[in-house]
Amino acid sequence: MPDTTSTQTVLSELHTLRDKVTGLTDSAVASVDGILIASDTDEVRPDVLAALAAAALGLGKSTGKEVGMGELREVVTRCQSGHIVVYAIADSALLVILGDEGLDVARLHLESRPAVVRLRETLSA
Repeated sequence: MPDTTSTQTVLSELHTLRDKVTGLTDSAVASVDGILIASDTDEVRPDVLAALAAAALGLGKSTGKEVGMGELREVVTRCQSGHIVVYAIADSALLVILGDEGLDVARLHLESRPAVVRLRETLSA
């Protein structure tokens, strides 16, 4: 589990993403086994979100490996009322993003990929 300074850095990264990406409603960082590290959520239960995102990430990794498409970057799920996007942070953590129907997915990918690199550095420190 990250220390208080690392957790604050992760939260700052989540808040920055929310500010930069139209339609982003909730986000969290968790370990690949579903343990919540930090969250920026309003109406979603962050511990449940972390566990389900870990399951989605695991399934995406297994599918990518099985079909020979290389290392997983993200899993995107489009629902009736929005999007769920899970990004791999190295082999030990994940970033999960929830967005409404107006989520700017292209902007999300542009902003999230460098954020994943920064989160990886923060969590490995």
